[in-house]
Amino acid sequence: MRNPIQDYLESLADHGHDAGGAVADYIPELAAADPDRFALCIATVDGHLYTVGDGDLPYSIQSISKPFTYALALQDRGAAAVAQKVDVEPSGDAFNEISLDPRTNRPSNPMINAGAITAASLVDGVDNEERFERVRQWHSAFAGRQLGFDAQVYQSELSTAHRNRAIAHMLREFEVLESDPEGALDQYIRQCAMKVTTEDLAMMAATLANGGVNPISEERVAQATDVEHVLSVMTSCGMYDAAGDWITSVGVPAKSGVSGGIIGVLPGQLGLAVFSPRLDSHGHSARGVEVFERISDEMELHLMHVTRNSRT
Repeated sequence: MRNPIQDYLESLADHGHDAGGAVADYIPELAAADPDRFALCIATVDGHLYTVGDGDLPYSIQSISKPFTYALALQDRGAAAVAQKVDVEPSGDAFNEISLDPRTNRPSNPMINAGAITAASLVDGVDNEERFERVRQWHSAFAGRQLGFDAQVYQSELSTAHRNRAIAHMLREFEVLESDPEGALDQYIRQCAMKVTTEDLAMMAATLANGGVNPISEERVAQATDVEHVLSVMTSCGMYDAAGDWITSVGVPAKSGVSGGIIGVLPGQLGLAVFSPRLDSHGHSARGVEVFERISDEMELHLMHVTRNSRT
């Protein structure tokens, strides 16, 4: 007997195929991506994984690394110390805006690039090599397997990181960064170049959905209070200047990356990941957004949805 969840996901394989968009071209390695690749994966908190399409195809994690590195910074420094460096307010700006909050002179939140570079600088370690290895092992624990590193994407992104370099030096000027901005920039670009599959991303999202415990390994990766903090910021800020549209139409904490991935988290139930490289004007997978909207509607995933079983 076939599984009804698998059947449902397979029925979505052609949905959103004509959503439009274009692959990211400001990073040469990403510009070479096959625009027609597609994957859709669901991982449940009790350890089941369902996959459609290119679920085992590796690609760079890019900005989907941001909430996980932020969680590591929270573990290393504590929420109060991290809040002194980066706020948790929606910015309404694009992900790569060169700006700080005019009231606090801090990045608005850790999901935009300014906040993500700051969060990367708050990870403990004696040098960049140790900090990055801790980040890689941290992400690997969420995925339940050892994640690799794409040196070509790293070099390609580093060589064209003029805007992010400007952001890093702005952060140093306002003493958000307290040390070499080039080191913090390098750390951030390294984490974006880690290699994942869509199945990895679904399991990482499911680990967040499970309060920080990996559903397969049963390892507690992150503290539940830190996960609550991260999911709250993902809800209000994870989709950048489209966060309001996203939480209205989809209604789950989410994060996207310019390689074409999107993760969504339904706390206590499941992690969902979609991959399709063509991006919309906000830098999100155009097809991925459409698939998420349909799944949320048909499976009633919206956080504000009241089920028939609700009780006072």
